[in-house]
Amino acid sequence: MMGKDVNRDKIIKALNQALSLEIGATLQYLHHHWTGEGYDSPAVLELFEKISRDEMKHMEKIAERINYLGGDPTLIPAEIKKGGDLYKMMQDDLAGENMAIQVYKTHIKLFDESGDPTSRLMMEQILSDEEKHADIWETTLGIKK
Repeated sequence: MMGKDVNRDKIIKALNQALSLEIGATLQYLHHHWTGEGYDSPAVLELFEKISRDEMKHMEKIAERINYLGGDPTLIPAEIKKGGDLYKMMQDDLAGENMAIQVYKTHIKLFDESGDPTSRLMMEQILSDEEKHADIWETTLGIKK
């Protein structure tokens, strides 16, 4: 029984880390949407808003999972980067997506090893969205892989 509690605690801790990243991402994208200005701003501002909605959906899924597992969903956002021109905002958002991708890959492995296929599947779906977001910013910024 002790092992299951330790696993559950590790899973909840990892999910809360993911929730913190999603809260921060949502707020960062919304702030960029509200404050971004420049030549290409209408199209980019629309992307900021659209992606913020995706991040909100991730927040809700992760928080519900934490609650289901008996944990307390965090309200503390990860670091939020503000300011700069549209180019810097997009770079900051791409950096956030790339960080989330790396963290979520680690979490997926943990959930798999801990015997929690539900959290693993949820995180795989979220990871897929984050990779799409990173691709949007790489394309918009003209970054070649």
